[in-house]
Amino acid sequence: MEFIEPQPTSKAPAEWFTGDVWWDVIMAGDEPSRMRANWVRFAPCARTDWHSHAMGQTLHIVAGIALIGTRDGTVLKAHAGQTVYTPPGEEHWHGAAPDRFMTHLAMWESPGPDAGPETTWGDKVTDETYRAAHGS
Repeated sequence: MEFIEPQPTSKAPAEWFTGDVWWDVIMAGDEPSRMRANWVRFAPCARTDWHSHAMGQTLHIVAGIALIGTRDGTVLKAHAGQTVYTPPGEEHWHGAAPDRFMTHLAMWESPGPDAGPETTWGDKVTDETYRAAHGS
């Protein structure tokens, strides 16, 4: 058993996010572990780009209201204490409501070093798509 040294908080890259997003890497397991977990804080209106995960992703909302959208137009509004799962390969985005910060714990698995990327990033979520997601 051992403590894992925490990494410094870092700003999420603008090429994958819109708005101010910060994260703490909680777990980036080395083989044989493939566990990944990040503590992610979104400023109001901030959001990810469209993306999918090879092994799926689980989001546990810690604070605020999360908007989670899929390509078919489905949008879930998840509140603190709720957990949302997106299956492998499902394109989605997630972010904060326009009037408050949102924090979630993001958990996913790496498919392994020879199986392709953990996350496939797509295009930006447009302001129009974001506004439609929260009804304004």
